[in-house]
Amino acid sequence: MEINIATRIIYSFVLEVEVSFSANIANCGKPGMAPLRFCANISWLFTELPDFSQRIYAAASAGFQAVEAAWLYDCDLPELQRAREATGVEVVLINTPPGDVKGGDLGLGAVPGREAEFRQGLDLALKYARALDCKRIHLMAGRLPVGSHRMAVAKEMEAIFVQNLTYAADILSKEGITGLIEPINTRLTDPRYFLDSPHQAAAILEKVGKPNIRLQMDVFHWQIMDGNLTQNMHKYFPIIGE
Repeated sequence: MEINIATRIIYSFVLEVEVSFSANIANCGKPGMAPLRFCANISWLFTELPDFSQRIYAAASAGFQAVEAAWLYDCDLPELQRAREATGVEVVLINTPPGDVKGGDLGLGAVPGREAEFRQGLDLALKYARALDCKRIHLMAGRLPVGSHRMAVAKEMEAIFVQNLTYAADILSKEGITGLIEPINTRLTDPRYFLDSPHQAAAILEKVGKPNIRLQMDVFHWQIMDGNLTQNMHKYFPIIGE
């Protein structure tokens, strides 16, 4: 079924509240506030095109000036570079590698015993971020070990996440890149994801204490977990990434 441009834009807004939206909404009420900017998440949009470089061209043709993507690591990096340079589209965000997807991984940042793999994944993400001039990397927390209870592993996983985020902060600061952590709801989307609320994320960011590690706001996940969006947005404006 052909999806028109207006529908694509709606999907982009509903499925993913983008980093650019987070940055702008954090400046609500300030003089000279920039208008909201939208970016296409090309992991979800233009999926009729198998190649991500083609999706960058498609996003540009649809009027988007920016894109984000979850994982580009199976794509030819020079082709992605050419697409970005030819279109002038900004790549605003990529994720760290998920790990072994077939084995059930969805990020490694807080996963016990996977610290070395997290660092390897961070190196790969940096390689792509440098090449694509991308200034934000989502540092994925990952899932609870299979069969474990959240309360039983929470303390250990938080300590590992804080350690990995602190390491990442120092690496990313040398590149002028911001690391982001995103709560993903555990009621509908992923019951085993470790980081599931803005409150948990804020507590972790406080322990990390690095200015270039910030909160990625997605109102879909926030609403599912906690509701009370207006108050939570105002409460966490200071730590939302730009």
